[in-house]
Amino acid sequence: MNVQTIVQQAVDEYMRQDTVRREPAYKTELQDERRRREQLEKRVNELVEENKRSRAVADEAQRSGSIRSELQKLGVTKVDLAYKAVQDGIVRTPEGRLVARGDSGETSVSEFLAGFVQENPEFLPARIAGGTGVTGTQKAAQQPSTGAFDLDRISPSMSKEDKERVRQEILRVASQTQR
Repeated sequence: MNVQTIVQQAVDEYMRQDTVRREPAYKTELQDERRRREQLEKRVNELVEENKRSRAVADEAQRSGSIRSELQKLGVTKVDLAYKAVQDGIVRTPEGRLVARGDSGETSVSEFLAGFVQENPEFLPARIAGGTGVTGTQKAAQQPSTGAFDLDRISPSMSKEDKERVRQEILRVASQTQR
């Protein structure tokens, strides 16, 4: 027999045994890596969905704010009620613009809301202040007296004289209300 052949067979046999011995460890490591990859993929998918939901909420908040501010610009006093009435007619285009879809097709939000307010004047403030039940005492109460203080100006850092004037004004108003 040739020595070289015997050495080659011995090396081959050693390599086979070594491979058989290490193979379970490789398989375990491979399974661990697969499990980690699947967990990471699942987490990425969850984050993508959360991002989509966050964007949808942000888009809706921006849309709602735009509509409400436009209603306020038009002088609507019952903004929440008017918003509920018009919100379904206003959508976002694929380009990101807000448009109103109606019977006449797509129009700008400001035109749509102006038309809505014109058709529904009950959302605007009353033209004549007053009406049944309004008395002269309510109108007089709205006019400030000469010694009145602005509530925003009252603070702990006021001088003692100003604090005393505020107390006197409170006493005067309280005594008038009790009469």
